[in-house]
Amino acid sequence: MTPDPTIAEAVAVLKSGELVAFPTETVYGLGADAANPEAVKKIYAAKGRPRNHPLIVHVARVDQIGAWVARMSPAAQRLAERYWPGPLTLIMKRAAHVNDLVTGGQDTIALRVPSHGIANALLAGFGGGIAAPSANRYGRVSATTAAHVRSEFGDLVGCILDGGPSTVGIESTIVDVSGDAPALLRPGHITAREIEAVLGTPLAAPGGESPRAPGTLAKHYAPQTPLMVIEADLVLELAGSMTRQGHKVAVLARSALQPLLNGVTWVAAPADAAGYAHDLYANLRALDAAGCSAILVEQPPLDAAWAAVADRLMRAAAGSASPDAT
Repeated sequence: MTPDPTIAEAVAVLKSGELVAFPTETVYGLGADAANPEAVKKIYAAKGRPRNHPLIVHVARVDQIGAWVARMSPAAQRLAERYWPGPLTLIMKRAAHVNDLVTGGQDTIALRVPSHGIANALLAGFGGGIAAPSANRYGRVSATTAAHVRSEFGDLVGCILDGGPSTVGIESTIVDVSGDAPALLRPGHITAREIEAVLGTPLAAPGGESPRAPGTLAKHYAPQTPLMVIEADLVLELAGSMTRQGHKVAVLARSALQPLLNGVTWVAAPADAAGYAHDLYANLRALDAAGCSAILVEQPPLDAAWAAVADRLMRAAAGSASPDAT
């Protein structure tokens, strides 16, 4: 059995211009030397990702941010002091030398200081920025274990650092602090309310002038199996209708009480928002592998604590083809 790669080996792979998959507290990342355009191109090729879709650059320490940005606004400084290292990405005006492949050709750059021990060790050993989107095919369900990465890429990514399951389980919160009014571009584990408390001002909504940001396309995070988000009182009705037509149905439910229906694969999600988010991608991958005609997801609560979960499910449903047997 081949031993797992060491941090030193992963650093050597990055410095050679190749890709390394590594754990963060949010999801696993597919990383390359952010200062090496040829290496960054390999991320886009491996994922099948459009080159105008920007990447997040990860650095080991806040004091390394200056190498990548034109300036840090007071809002950016406050948020960095409060939440870095952690699951927050800040979008700022880029430094002039930053290559367009990292920024998607924009005048802004997305940056993060992760809190995962292995990610930190990798970044410290490498000494520079690592561009790293989630380690999955473009538009598909993010990877939260090393096994997910292997199932996505096989031998295409030869160096995978295994840090166990991601502790947060969904991607970082993204806040645009490149302009006058900070704006929430992607909800995450750190909520809008928490960010507003630090800033002392409400967050703006994304507008037409907002920079493009990772993971914010209408269709994203989607399994191969068509997925629908359904109101709780309609899940059993639709599942029953589909199974009577001879279809197998997968259900991501908020109840452990599985109905007596043949042809239903039932997964009960955690009742709390953080637990649900932690398990979300692993649950979607398991249901996607069940060989069903559709995945029915019971609508989660609509309150602020569930905003990040609701965002991922909305995009996953938009990225799915409609089931042809409903």
